[in-house]
Amino acid sequence: MRYFISTCILVLWCFTCKAQNNPHAKPLTRILFVFDASNSMKSKYNHITRIQGAKNLFYHFIDSLSKQKNIEFALRMYGNTVKYPPGDCKDSKLVVPFSKNNISLIKTKVAAVTPTGITPIEHSLTQSANDFPDKKAINIIILITDGIEECGGDPCLARQKLMEKGIVFKPFIIGIGLSPEQIKTFECVGNYYDSETLNLVENISDIISKQKLNKTSAQVNLLDTKTLPSETNVNMTFYNTATGNYVYNYIHTLNQKNNPDTLYIDDYPTYKVIAHTIPPTQSSDVKLTQGKHTIIPIDAPQGFIELRRAFGMYNFNEKIKAIVRLANSDMQTLNVQLMNSSEKYITGNYDLEILTLPRTYINGVKVEQSQTKLVEILSAGMLSLKALDNGDGCILKEGNKLEWVCNLSTATTQTFYLQPGNYRIEWRAKSLKGSIYTIEKRFTIKSDIETKVDLYKN
Repeated sequence: MRYFISTCILVLWCFTCKAQNNPHAKPLTRILFVFDASNSMKSKYNHITRIQGAKNLFYHFIDSLSKQKNIEFALRMYGNTVKYPPGDCKDSKLVVPFSKNNISLIKTKVAAVTPTGITPIEHSLTQSANDFPDKKAINIIILITDGIEECGGDPCLARQKLMEKGIVFKPFIIGIGLSPEQIKTFECVGNYYDSETLNLVENISDIISKQKLNKTSAQVNLLDTKTLPSETNVNMTFYNTATGNYVYNYIHTLNQKNNPDTLYIDDYPTYKVIAHTIPPTQSSDVKLTQGKHTIIPIDAPQGFIELRRAFGMYNFNEKIKAIVRLANSDMQTLNVQLMNSSEKYITGNYDLEILTLPRTYINGVKVEQSQTKLVEILSAGMLSLKALDNGDGCILKEGNKLEWVCNLSTATTQTFYLQPGNYRIEWRAKSLKGSIYTIEKRFTIKSDIETKVDLYKN
């Protein structure tokens, strides 16, 4: 049977598909009808009003779907309470909530409705996510509307908001008489079907019965140097390549069989997946196929850099950090790693700038697959500095040439943690106005030893 609805659209969303504890039991399916009862549904097509055509389509759907086992229905309506003009862009309400044996009540509500108000499609779709008791069932939305968003909303945006709530859905759009421009506005919603397609309702009912809607899936293989998907525990972001916006964020996981976890995600956009390794790695552009499982490979071989500083009796400099950069790079900081910690990196060579006093530079640190590269530095010594007056000065390290280490503050008592070596202090009291009054003190720093320097003694 064919039903004619001018520019009438039916959007079918499948939200989530989760098996019950008994793998052989047929899972509960919940179907929410979102019914457009706005003023624009009064117009006619082929001697029938859009609202009557929509009702006929609705009756056919619910009668066909109700033959399936373990299924519940609910009804949301919009545009049916506030007269247009002016209408109300929040005129959307759950009229009949989910329960068993409520089909007669739902039919009665649909039969009695008269087109009245405005068409808030985006608002209604977004609110629909709250109509489902939980995400344990196969949750489906069937939206019947004339497709004219009158509140400045965007069904694509509604879909994005639903995805941000972790709701996975597969859209089917069925329309009559839609212009190419109108069809294009719903490309982001899903796959378009003409409502005059033979056996349309039966075909969609069959799809729901066979639970094909949520079968589109993907897995991200983080490959090691042997191209095995052994890497894991990395945050990964799915970006829509057309808009540049992120769609999903997950922590990569290996399942109980030590295989990458299966993700049930929307097949509409083309994705680029960024694995937030150090440095980040990414996939090629990926287009999922509805009802298929797609493997997304990303080269992400990793090993570890462990930074260690020997602990002495004072445990100096426990909070020292190291700047990690790619070897021979443009000095871009990849990571700041704490001393006495271990961090994962993509295999390759790295340069370290350890923020000791003075700086410690270790270049060409090689990271290999699943190996830990240990980087050790000497424990610091402590310099205790005293003066009788405020002054200005600096610490210099001795070598082939003097290396500036740091400036002194004006305080009379100061403490510094320095790497082992020979140093000197150049200092002048603020009260003495002449370079000739500069005081020089030489001293040696040893690991885990406190060295005291008095600037007022010869």
